[in-house]
Amino acid sequence: MTHAATVPALIGVGGLDDILAGGLTRGRVFLLEGSPGTGKTTIATQFLMEGAMRGEKCLYVTLSETEDEMRDSAQSHGWDLTGIDLFELVPPESLLDEDQQQSLLYSSDLELGETTRRIFEMFERVKPDRVVLDSLSEIRLLAQSSLRYRRQILALKHFFSTQNATVLMLDDLTADVADKTVHSVAHGVIRLEELSPEYGPERRRLRVIKYRGRRFRGGFHDFIIDTGGVRVFPRLVSAEHKTEFVRDVLRSDSPALDALLGGGIERGSSVLVLGPAGTGKSLLALIFVAAAIARGERAAMFVFDEEIGLLFNRAIGLGIDMQAMVDSGNLFIEQVDAAELSPGEFSQRVRTCVEQHKVRTIIIDSLNGYQAAMPEENALVLHMHELLQYLNRQGATTFLTVAQHGLVGDMKAPVDVTYLADTVVLLRYFEASGRVRRAISIIKKRTGAHEDTIREFRIGSYGIRLGEPLIGFQGVLRGVPNFVGGQGATPLLEDEAR
Repeated sequence: MTHAATVPALIGVGGLDDILAGGLTRGRVFLLEGSPGTGKTTIATQFLMEGAMRGEKCLYVTLSETEDEMRDSAQSHGWDLTGIDLFELVPPESLLDEDQQQSLLYSSDLELGETTRRIFEMFERVKPDRVVLDSLSEIRLLAQSSLRYRRQILALKHFFSTQNATVLMLDDLTADVADKTVHSVAHGVIRLEELSPEYGPERRRLRVIKYRGRRFRGGFHDFIIDTGGVRVFPRLVSAEHKTEFVRDVLRSDSPALDALLGGGIERGSSVLVLGPAGTGKSLLALIFVAAAIARGERAAMFVFDEEIGLLFNRAIGLGIDMQAMVDSGNLFIEQVDAAELSPGEFSQRVRTCVEQHKVRTIIIDSLNGYQAAMPEENALVLHMHELLQYLNRQGATTFLTVAQHGLVGDMKAPVDVTYLADTVVLLRYFEASGRVRRAISIIKKRTGAHEDTIREFRIGSYGIRLGEPLIGFQGVLRGVPNFVGGQGATPLLEDEAR
């Protein structure tokens, strides 16, 4: 079968073809390397299945696994290997004879030559368009020296190139990892890695080390091995996702809250709701979810910290029926287990909501839980920067909650992302008249003016209720206010809304 050299060979792995800017250049040799268990065989099998589906001839040459093992692995994914020629390359039977093993006749030179000859014979018989060679570690052991190994790889590359076959060679890195022989010979190199965090399952990521003549997506990309194969989550680059939309002002159903925000929240901006545990951050975000759905838009919530059933019950107390919103298809809500989810997969789920379901209001509750999925604090800030920029450019309004450590006094957030958000809402506890009360203030708003007052607030079945500016108090934001007012002091909210 003849293929135009300009048409790349799709690998058939979700996300990986995007990273490679379309797939693998036809008629070239590529290297897929990684330690055992990182998913090399799975990706290679998907590569051949994609070719077979397109009517191409495919050959899998295995030096490390038996044909039965290959078919069992494919069956675990529900795959049918019809259209793929499996060639199990084992040493000549005489090599298993102890007497022959001691003979000078079967030196490593002859064994390497026999292995190569049988690969060529099988190739000539099948004349494949796509080839997988699994794995190079056996050839490296037979070669015994870097020079002979390099010559052997060059011979294989030259042979395959004359046949215009697209070749994927696998290397399990069980030999000398410092040997970069194949890196210099291969047209492109993809490395798979597996990380073992202190808690939770292993994390896998890949990186394209080189790809001649192709502008690929650099950096690390998370991926998982699931039933049905490997799924890769390309690193999000917000600059690639620009859209046109009207930056109108979105209002809640509370005129007092909108007034505090200077009229409302601008579409395509991000809002950070900051405060200690229990101050009402999630419920405040829910008010904007209800307003978005009332406008006829869709919203999505990613809940890290709270059980969804409990959140639904709490929302009922606000007069918000979240279950009805979910049943109508206007609210997408997902309980996220940070220990089980990589940052790349989370970003992909958010993108799916925006691009496929046309969601325009996103709630991430909270960043404390999201941080648990990060290897370090710097990575969280970088991920959030790209994610927020992407959402802003899609015209989506994002609400983030962050629980600060402590309840009153000097409180600190686990990570400072206030500079990333367009609007920062600060919630506080304060004590007055022998009672614990809540205060709300707008610390920052990039997109326009806002009130600089501090107001008491309450959330209940009547929604959110704001009091007058707390004129007679000092130190409310610190949680330890002093009453300095006299006759003009602000009256505090009563127990029930009037």
